[in-house]
Amino acid sequence: MISKNLTAASTKAIILGILRHGNSYGYLIIKKIKEISGGKMNYSDGMLYPVLHRLEKEGLIRSNWTMEGDAKPRKYYEITEQGKDALRMEKEQWVQVNAVLSSIWDVTSKNP
Repeated sequence: MISKNLTAASTKAIILGILRHGNSYGYLIIKKIKEISGGKMNYSDGMLYPVLHRLEKEGLIRSNWTMEGDAKPRKYYEITEQGKDALRMEKEQWVQVNAVLSSIWDVTSKNP
């Protein structure tokens, strides 16, 4: 299981990354995160929706209500151009952090 602090720190990049592949709604975002992480990251509604609202307020995503057949309306989120720019910046920063950690841990070494 990945710690709550690391999960929280990576939430923006993860959500924007998922939305970069297409529009989605809250429950499906939670499901995709769990699937992609192999069950190591578990988001709850109470954790996800405040972040979605903050990202929307910052202009990184936008939402709209959609009706599909007889199903109840769902609020779909999509990434904006500003959100795509933010995602590029997030990716650059995470690549740098990964490089630093890899260097420190000397990933070629057999000792943890």
